[in-house]
Amino acid sequence: MAVRRDIFCVPINQIIRLVMRSILLTLSLLTLVNIDSVLAEEADTSRLFTSERVFDLEYADDPQISPDGRFIVYARKSMSKLKDRVVSDLWIIDTKNGTQRPLISGQGSSSSARWSPNGDRLLYVTSTDGKPDLRVRFMDTGESFSVAQLEHSPSRPVWSPDAKSIAFTMFVPSQGLALATAPKAPEQAEWAEPVKVIDDLTFRFDGAGYLKKGHSEVFTVSAQGGTPRRITTSDNGLSGVQWLGNDQVVVAGNEVEDAELDPIESEIYQIDLGTLALTALTQRDGPDRSPAVSPNGRSIAYLGYDDKLKAYQQTDLYVMPADGSEPKNLTQDFDRSISSIAWRPDGKGILAQVGVDGEIHLISIDLAGNRSTLATDVGGTSFGRPYGSGSFSVASNGGSQPKIAYTKASTERPAEVAMTTGAKQSKTMTDLNSDVLDYLDMAKIEEISVKSRHDQRDIEAWVALPPGFKADGTYPMILEIHGGPFAMYGPFFGAEIQRYAAQGYVTVYVNPRGSTGYGEEFAQLIDLAYPGNDHDDLMSVVDELISKQYVSDKRLFITGGSGGGVLTAWAVGKTQRFAAAATVKPVINWTSMALSADIARFVSRHWLRAQPWEDPELYWRLSPLSLVGNVKTPTLVMVGEADWRTPAWEAEQFYTALKVQKVDTALVRVPGASHLIAARPSQLIAKVDNIMAWFAKYDLKPEDAGSSEQVTTSK
Repeated sequence: MAVRRDIFCVPINQIIRLVMRSILLTLSLLTLVNIDSVLAEEADTSRLFTSERVFDLEYADDPQISPDGRFIVYARKSMSKLKDRVVSDLWIIDTKNGTQRPLISGQGSSSSARWSPNGDRLLYVTSTDGKPDLRVRFMDTGESFSVAQLEHSPSRPVWSPDAKSIAFTMFVPSQGLALATAPKAPEQAEWAEPVKVIDDLTFRFDGAGYLKKGHSEVFTVSAQGGTPRRITTSDNGLSGVQWLGNDQVVVAGNEVEDAELDPIESEIYQIDLGTLALTALTQRDGPDRSPAVSPNGRSIAYLGYDDKLKAYQQTDLYVMPADGSEPKNLTQDFDRSISSIAWRPDGKGILAQVGVDGEIHLISIDLAGNRSTLATDVGGTSFGRPYGSGSFSVASNGGSQPKIAYTKASTERPAEVAMTTGAKQSKTMTDLNSDVLDYLDMAKIEEISVKSRHDQRDIEAWVALPPGFKADGTYPMILEIHGGPFAMYGPFFGAEIQRYAAQGYVTVYVNPRGSTGYGEEFAQLIDLAYPGNDHDDLMSVVDELISKQYVSDKRLFITGGSGGGVLTAWAVGKTQRFAAAATVKPVINWTSMALSADIARFVSRHWLRAQPWEDPELYWRLSPLSLVGNVKTPTLVMVGEADWRTPAWEAEQFYTALKVQKVDTALVRVPGASHLIAARPSQLIAKVDNIMAWFAKYDLKPEDAGSSEQVTTSK
């Protein structure tokens, strides 16, 4: 990652000009309010977390510890002002003395660093002349060479046990359906582009746009460089390749007819590199994925569950012999969902990440299913909003307590690199943001637990308190709702949260029912009932902040993205207690979502378990559009123009309905943005600043605070 850059204080008038230019030019949005109204009471902004501070931040990702535990290579990510993108360099840490230096930099973003089995070489992916480049670096001399320059990006390259070969998956285009042969255009003619014939159920995907015909295939290549050998011809695409000895690999995929009708189904397959025969090692109805081969090559750990056609189902950890016989569930009695896994070097257990009550824990699970916790502060890589997201790696030459590198989370900082053996407190190895954040007045994060007014369940939330906060009942509040809805907020840094708090908003983020990390039953409370009583959980948290005199009940605001956008649109149809709202990339109409989104089949098969024409009443009852007649709250609607997860016409339906009813509204379209609407730094800035500008239009002075009125509607 790049070194810190452009750290300076900007005069208030210049900040105003920059913010308004972002609103006008980036989003083509008419001025909603002079940003002076947001900053007027701030005499000195030099210690505030202002918009451009986003470009000053860095975070660590994908830390990879060497086999002997001596070094850690990690992706150091920063925000390029010139490119307006997150860029990634590879840095190396000496774990003995803590020194670190750049290893791979100035080549564009570099990623996917992986140590060779004995630690003498480092494999990584970068770009050369605009093309994906798979490279190997010799650690003793620092020299590197291109193993293969490719047309498409390789995914998760891995070394063979003998370090002589590298395996990876990569997209391979194929010929699409052609219904007719067009006549040849005359020379220099200006004919229209030829028609595009689509015959796949999923023909576009968020972040990728309209999909090219083809699949992800498995390749191997000599570690000395050469021509990659394609070893599969998949019907539907393969992923997660791992070596099973030096002559076989295992992958995940779904090689059955009409696989796209069952979007979560997958099996673990073994591929013999001599015969190229592909053999299914798992057979059950449900996803089996993320294979990890034991150090001795005799066992395979993997993740999965029996598919019961629920919107959320908990992922378990399994281990089976390498031939696929007698799989064993190691986490059957553990009511949490397992994510990333890696074998312990002694082969007697598996390390895994797991969400636990808002935190991400790193745990060790032995082959009898016994568990021990090694770290409770994994995370910090989400950056924009405080989602649970992180990674780890383990030194392969260790014993029962090997050295582990992981991304360390905190409420005050984005991810750092930390190291632990699980036997004692972890050691933080980086300090990427003290040069900026130590000199700013950051929000204090307070954790609270509230009883839901619906059924008295405990609902966990975090409150970001503005600098200088006093509980006098005058502060404005922003309720920020996570997406998913099967996801988890937690005690993690969030740049958007800090921006809201820096401008004086008490900002609360909540894990209502349906959130992950609290057990399968808690997550499934919204099965066929979303949105529903999760609204009551959120309102209970708002009530608590009012009763604690943290906020004024006349200065309440609400926003959320994706699933949080759904709940925002639902809330303004249920209550008029909010002064203004901003629904970001929402689902407004489940019928159009189930027939046009990139995950349309999942929506109908698992989420609602019926097609719109089979149960139109269910689709309508759970659509925020059904409540739009109740809405009186001024509501901003925001969506990315390249969003295929919750396509723009979802937001546009809500916007049009509000306009017809003469409800104050504005539609913000973010050019080029996918569902990750704030993926680029300027987009994150524009998103937050436009939301705050909208809220400022409807904010009252503290002396005007009074009671709010609840709208009564049927559920």
